[in-house]
Amino acid sequence: MTALSVSTSSAASLRADVLVIGVAKGPKGLIVAAGAEAVVEAFEGKLAEVLTTLGATGAEGEAVKLPAPAGLKAPLVLAVGLGEAADGAFGAEELRKAAGVAARTLAGTKKVALALPTDDVEAVALGALLGSYAFGTYKAESKAPVAELVVLTDRKGSKDAKAAVERATVLGEEMNRARDLVNTAPNDLNPKSFATIAQAAGKEHGLKVEVLDEKALTKGGFGGLLGVGNGSTNPPRLVKVAYTHPKAKASLAFVGKGITYDSGGISLKPAGHNETMKCDMAGAAAVFAAVVAAKRLGLQVNVTAWLALAENMPSGTATRPGDVLRMYGGKTVEVLNTDAEGRLVLADAIVRAGEEQPDVIVDVATLTGAMVLALGNRTFGVMANDDALRTQLHEAAGAVGEASWPMPLPADLRKGMVESTIADLANMGERMGGGLVAGLFLKEFVAEGIDWAHIDIAGPAFNEGGPFGYTPKGGTASAVRTLVRFAEETAAGK
Repeated sequence: MTALSVSTSSAASLRADVLVIGVAKGPKGLIVAAGAEAVVEAFEGKLAEVLTTLGATGAEGEAVKLPAPAGLKAPLVLAVGLGEAADGAFGAEELRKAAGVAARTLAGTKKVALALPTDDVEAVALGALLGSYAFGTYKAESKAPVAELVVLTDRKGSKDAKAAVERATVLGEEMNRARDLVNTAPNDLNPKSFATIAQAAGKEHGLKVEVLDEKALTKGGFGGLLGVGNGSTNPPRLVKVAYTHPKAKASLAFVGKGITYDSGGISLKPAGHNETMKCDMAGAAAVFAAVVAAKRLGLQVNVTAWLALAENMPSGTATRPGDVLRMYGGKTVEVLNTDAEGRLVLADAIVRAGEEQPDVIVDVATLTGAMVLALGNRTFGVMANDDALRTQLHEAAGAVGEASWPMPLPADLRKGMVESTIADLANMGERMGGGLVAGLFLKEFVAEGIDWAHIDIAGPAFNEGGPFGYTPKGGTASAVRTLVRFAEETAAGK
């Protein structure tokens, strides 16, 4: 695991294998960002000229190496692009991305010093920690991540910088926990093993964990979870992970879709659509990581994560299109498509979460391909039964660097879903606006008087392309930061 610390040493005097600096696009050419003053001096004021000769432009994602001159203890300098310079100041996301690019570029290095602008120390630290992430569980040989990252800052802000690095460490480690879960092969991560991981984390961090196995789910009448899990030899689980604070004045419930593998069931997915379906539990991974982070940060709010875990497989015992499930709480659902399974397990968990009367329920799920069509691969959709809540979550996402977009819940789309002739609801409605129909379905299971929001992370939860910024290929831990930010705001009475 990468070690992360803060130092008030100068960039020139700190011993490291590589010294990272920032450069940006200026109106008249390359600009060397703040934090690299000692490096500029070592290059006798010609650093920008040397970097330009080497092809550096300061563009986002760029990384240029050059040997260090006399005067620097580090033998190598890495210049990373910060993008367009705006009055010499850089936003948190620009710093996160640049630090992430540096950490990815320098994988295998023992010690890296980050002499980037100190506009936001936490952003630099978090970006570097996330960029250093590597998942090598199944490889005989894999390149190790950076062993040690040191964020340089001045003495004046050293106390605040240390606190910022400590907070970034918690967020980074929990996001990387979620990434590990998403990247784990489905033959190793099933509902039972996921529940065991949650229990271990609960014991480590002092969280209360309760697991309902298939017998308890049957006794309790959790028809959605049981119906989805019927076709698999790995039975479903509902896991409750609870954090309480003695001074909390509000309580939050985070509900996560945890389909550890989604074949589509009897409504089998076509070839080419199954290979990444281990990621269909990314919502459960996100809410799990968020509640652990809330505990480690000591937030003055009660937060409970509900992990709705099942494996959706075809077999002689699998739920069929046309079957009717009796959900937890009593509603019946006609299953028209077994590949619309996420909403079924979430519905059970939402009803159960509502019984504890939280102030807000937020569910997170890789729920619909329709949301990917609407918003692409890097933006998640936010729906809610309260406009202010939807806006707050959208703004919380923006504040922490996650791309989101507020989406509506049009009443006219509900009609097709409630027109089942034999059940209270159908699990499918109109094809157009499918992501919104899924949100409307979930809304039917929210208890009256409880504010609720739905976050569809189907696009950004799993990166099938190349790595960028601090985002790796594979699991991304989408929505974790947004949930933690929302919990912080709630604790602050916002």
